[in-house]
Amino acid sequence: MEIISPNNARVKEWAQLLEKKHRTRQHKYIVEGIHLVQEALRSDAAVETVAYDLDKGIPAELNGLDPADQPVEWVPVSAAVIAKCTDTKTPQSVFAIVRKEERSAFPALLEQPDALVMVLDGVQDPGNVGTIIRSADAAGAAGVILGHGCADLYNPKTIRSTMGSLFHLPVIEGSLEELLPQAKSKGARLLSTSLDASLSCYAIDLRASTWLVIGNEGQGISAATARMVDESVFIPMQGQAESLNAAMASTVLLFETMRQRNETFKLK
Repeated sequence: MEIISPNNARVKEWAQLLEKKHRTRQHKYIVEGIHLVQEALRSDAAVETVAYDLDKGIPAELNGLDPADQPVEWVPVSAAVIAKCTDTKTPQSVFAIVRKEERSAFPALLEQPDALVMVLDGVQDPGNVGTIIRSADAAGAAGVILGHGCADLYNPKTIRSTMGSLFHLPVIEGSLEELLPQAKSKGARLLSTSLDASLSCYAIDLRASTWLVIGNEGQGISAATARMVDESVFIPMQGQAESLNAAMASTVLLFETMRQRNETFKLK
């Protein structure tokens, strides 16, 4: 049944998911736009409802993507409903409601040999968090860890910045003081960046199990995390910029690790 009024009870419930407290209460989040909804449907995400513009119809890119193992409700809605339930100034013609799923991916991450894992310690900008997840996916990382104090994984801006990579690799939220010692006990080396480091990121062997730790945009990693780090490196720069932001630094480290691990990798 189509929904026209933005004051509809279901619409109000959907719109609440733009706020973290309601995402936590409902155990759901919103995915906006054709590409992200497409990625959610293609993955094993628990898509509950897809709402699409009743005047434009179901986007062609989404035809035939209804998962066989779970029913998805397709609801035609007005443009006013889409505007109320999305976070962008010029919303696309579709959004989806996805259930959060509690999956314990961390044990499997610990057992993966020579794993490349991205660890975020207090990275607060949703765009940075999403971009780092996207870069980790592109570089073939085994997963991403979000410590306390990071931007919410399910913030609409975070999700948009992942460009669908949220659905491609495990992203685990938890306490670094609990998770990182377990990783070290399994042989993982914790590597962070520091402007005061004496070792270049291009002069260190990144082929063994490496967990790259990136800290808060202004203050870096916490003192507690710093005590667990095995090695700090700097990223060489030739220009006058003093530093890179969290997402850019992460991307440099991730792709240097990928380069070292893939002997057939060629620059083109």
